[in-house]
Amino acid sequence: MVLTGAGLSTESGIPDYRSPNGAYSSGFKPITHQEFVRSSRARRRYWARSYAGWRRFIAAQPSQGHISLATLEKAGRVNFMITQNVDRLHHRAGSEPLELHGTVYTVVCLNCAISVDRNSFQDQVKALNPKWASAIERLEHGAPGSDKNFGMQQRPDGDIEIDEKFWEQDFIIPDCHQCGGMLKPDVVFFGDNVPKDTADKAMEAAKSSDAFLVLGSSLMTMSAFRLVRAAYEAKADVAIVNIGETRADDFVPLKINARVGEILPRLLQMGCLSIPCIS
Repeated sequence: MVLTGAGLSTESGIPDYRSPNGAYSSGFKPITHQEFVRSSRARRRYWARSYAGWRRFIAAQPSQGHISLATLEKAGRVNFMITQNVDRLHHRAGSEPLELHGTVYTVVCLNCAISVDRNSFQDQVKALNPKWASAIERLEHGAPGSDKNFGMQQRPDGDIEIDEKFWEQDFIIPDCHQCGGMLKPDVVFFGDNVPKDTADKAMEAAKSSDAFLVLGSSLMTMSAFRLVRAAYEAKADVAIVNIGETRADDFVPLKINARVGEILPRLLQMGCLSIPCIS
């Protein structure tokens, strides 16, 4: 069993939160579920920034780590994969992981639970805000740091840091076409819970695994850490490949402090997929 985290996506150019150069280091605070639901201003900010960053976000390509994992799956060496990432780079590499925290590729109604394809949602935003969308798209073509680009620093979930004057006044958010309800990206925001069926499926797989490999995750979210702990307590062989500390460092017997894209291709080249004994 394999669990992947943001450290894999950073190798494709998508920022993370917790690394030394991650979003947290610059003081960025991700939106919470409670803030999104309660504040119309927070929702306008989120969707405006997310619309602005979408084209750049989906331009990211699977890394060597993603491709190597898909190869290991096809070879029958990985039987179950879970990802904390919402970017679907695993899918583009040929894998079909369980998405623990959902995906930004779909939008869901909080009232009737209908799902909308994200590209369709982008078209709705553009139709409701034609002048705004046109201005944002022109700004995207500016050189980094220029007035036509205004910095546009990409964030971990695909949104982009833009001045509030570009979204505060007149930005209109589409409502659910079926019931008129509130639309939200189909992801688990901070302060929200992983859906029970997803959490149960992940836990069942962790407890029944014979080996559990963590790739590019600090395991700071309880939803991920509890899976590693359950596998360890079930006597599975557990290993971690991650740059920096993780929440499980005190009990996992094998930790490799390196980029996933450096380690997995080596395993494929060497044909050595077993966990070495540590004396």
